Amino acid sequence: MDIVVITTIITSLFVVIGVAEPLAARLRLPYSVILAVLGIVIGLGATFFLNTDLTDALNPGARAIIDLPIRSDVFLYVFLPTLLFQATLGMDLRRMLDDWMPILMMAVVAVIVATFSIGYALSWVSTLPLAACLLVGAIVSTTDPSAVVSIFRSISAPRRLSRIIEGESLLNDAAAVALFGLFMSFVMLGRPNPLLSEAAGQFPLLIAGGVLTGWLMARLAVWLMAFVDRWEMAQISISIALPYLAYIVAEQSIGASGVIAVVAAGLTLNLTGLGRLSPVAWTNLQEVWDLLAHWAGALIFILAALLIPRLLEEVRPSDFGLLVVVVLAAMFARAAILFGLLPLLTAIGMSPAVERPYRTAILWGGLRGAVTLALALAVTESTHIPLETKRLVGILATGFTLFTLIVQGTTLRTVITKLGLDKLSPLDTALSRQVVAVALQSVREDVSRTAENYNLTHDIVRNEAKQFSERLDEAVKAAEDSAQILDRDRVTLGLIALAGAERDSVLARMRERTMSSVLSEKILSDADRLIEGARAGGRIGYQRASNRSVVYGRSFRIAVFLHNRLGISFPLTRITTDRFERLLMQRLILQGLDGFVRGRIRRIHGRRVAELLDEVLARRSEAVETALEGLRLQFPGYAEKLERRFIQRTALRLEEREYAVMREDGLVGEELYSVLMQEVATRRTLSEGRPKLDITLKGRDLVRQFPLFSDLDKSSLRKLSRALRTRYANAGDTIISKDEFAQSVFFIASGAVEVELGRKTSRLGRGEMFGQLAMLLKRPRRVNVRALAPSTLLMLDEASFRRLLRRSKAMRNSVKMSADKRMIDPAALDLNEPAGSSGNGAIS
Repeated sequence: MDIVVITTIITSLFVVIGVAEPLAARLRLPYSVILAVLGIVIGLGATFFLNTDLTDALNPGARAIIDLPIRSDVFLYVFLPTLLFQATLGMDLRRMLDDWMPILMMAVVAVIVATFSIGYALSWVSTLPLAACLLVGAIVSTTDPSAVVSIFRSISAPRRLSRIIEGESLLNDAAAVALFGLFMSFVMLGRPNPLLSEAAGQFPLLIAGGVLTGWLMARLAVWLMAFVDRWEMAQISISIALPYLAYIVAEQSIGASGVIAVVAAGLTLNLTGLGRLSPVAWTNLQEVWDLLAHWAGALIFILAALLIPRLLEEVRPSDFGLLVVVVLAAMFARAAILFGLLPLLTAIGMSPAVERPYRTAILWGGLRGAVTLALALAVTESTHIPLETKRLVGILATGFTLFTLIVQGTTLRTVITKLGLDKLSPLDTALSRQVVAVALQSVREDVSRTAENYNLTHDIVRNEAKQFSERLDEAVKAAEDSAQILDRDRVTLGLIALAGAERDSVLARMRERTMSSVLSEKILSDADRLIEGARAGGRIGYQRASNRSVVYGRSFRIAVFLHNRLGISFPLTRITTDRFERLLMQRLILQGLDGFVRGRIRRIHGRRVAELLDEVLARRSEAVETALEGLRLQFPGYAEKLERRFIQRTALRLEEREYAVMREDGLVGEELYSVLMQEVATRRTLSEGRPKLDITLKGRDLVRQFPLFSDLDKSSLRKLSRALRTRYANAGDTIISKDEFAQSVFFIASGAVEVELGRKTSRLGRGEMFGQLAMLLKRPRRVNVRALAPSTLLMLDEASFRRLLRRSKAMRNSVKMSADKRMIDPAALDLNEPAGSSGNGAIS
């Protein structure tokens, strides 16, 4: 076909794409439904004008549309990598990792359940071999979540729910296409009834090979992009090549799943690219991919829809019965996941609770789209598959796609309305009133400053200010007098607003580049968790979310184990430096929220709510300061290095702003401005690197902080530091349980613990020890000890502790004093004091 004709048709389709989105909004239908309908209309119109006797004037155009070289390879090698890669780049992976289990279970298990449910149901009622039936099941297992997600966003559904649906759909497509390739090979090889063990044995190899290929290709691409960090267009060009090369290498060279390779490459770039690219370059890269994916998604829908009339040419009445079976089996499989597996995951704490109306909407919103049509087209093009199998696969896949688009897609909003999901809850209604009140307060302040700056007429300003004040008073009164909102809900609203202000502060620092990109993303994820925690669980949910940023996580404990037992220090060094910088930035951000509580929250929710939020902020600040103090004790001087780095970044940002103002005022020209900005960029690059942390200094520095060890010489301190073991405890962790035998003595390096003896409780803090009396009395412990805050503890075994007692007079005196407080006769303690000991010597 002439290149001019192809170019004309494709550019005309871009006009259709431009019209489709506003048309979908006006008709209140999913965008994908409108694209499919327009594609079908164009295909039917071309067929009609080519075969009609009414006129021959449109025959050349109709013939060109009919003869477009649309093959499955175009969809699979051009459009599909673009869609999958952009989807991975646009995901908030750090938040999705919180829900990796429900996403993985719903995606992989859903595909397997749907594939085999449809396959076996179809094999019972048709003459198709089992392999072909399973191939149909894999083809129609792919879902398009765009309609459900867009509607959920418009009705303010929980963001966590939308993320789970997006993540499930991405992995769903990848797993379904991988299964499609597996069963396609069985059908082409003439294996009508493949053993499940064969499929189960090959499927993991497809997945593992694709993951490894995508990861390696992405790591190489990130290295190249960092190498050309001064050329943004070069970085974007490398990112364009990445998904296609990953797909081709996996499919053609390794025999793995190209789709899995693309997904793995996108996830790797998402997680690592932000730390290697500047924020501006990363934002521009995402915008380019958003545009490419928008075009690719629209074109694949229209081009695939053009083929629908061709795929349905040989439909027979008996095929409709088979289509009904496919529809029922697919709905049953999806319902089993949503109403069976998902509640089970929720019951065992592995998934957020999803209310039944939302699950019903997700069930009805399981639309199929262009990927299903592209896979069906690949089957119909194969010369190694029997004609009847190709005909049935094409008709069933196409018919099922049309059913989901035309029946489910057009009625989805009606179902949403019937379920009552389009109505705001009382809490959301109150939140909207609060937002209006806060926004109007900010507008009043800005308008007042503008009037003063421009010296506007006093009478006009006063008249407008009076009208605006009346509107503001009404908004504030509406926010205060929500009759259906309880005091508990007012606190929740205040916490949501507070978390939103924290998020805005993080975004401002990201724009100013006063903290690293990777750190910004982590703190931003923390702020999002606070918002969702407050919405879902009120004050308790907010506190749980806030605790996550200060407690010692599982990865930290694993890193400590690797460092202490295997001598592998890199993970602990990386996690500790991240924790250091994260806590420093959180402290700065929390300090700036006091004004928001006093200026915004108090005016809307009153003094009582404001005081409670002040208390919440104070506790958070205390927890952050405690955790930061523990790190300062272990690594003195490192916090000062990080603070100095923050000041340097802030100074660079201010310098950059000054140069921009001078350019706008005409004080410097473009050439000089470019030179100055290059110098700033060079200094910023130097400030990006974090100072190195020497993790090996931890033991010696910690021991020096304890007055209990003040009478030991340097040699003894060095030996003691080698004998001590570090233990990290989160708030609420039990350190010592009653009735257990003493094996270690604990020294508090940072944090605090609570000692419970009968009905009496006491608290111990930094520099104190516990657990020594039970050891010296040689009897089971009579106390329970738990951490009150994230604490760093030093542990000493019995043999080392007794050697320390023999050598240290200060330690013996401390033990005697603690015995006196517990009304225990010091003579009953097995102190084993050496006669005439000076209390100074080596811990041998």
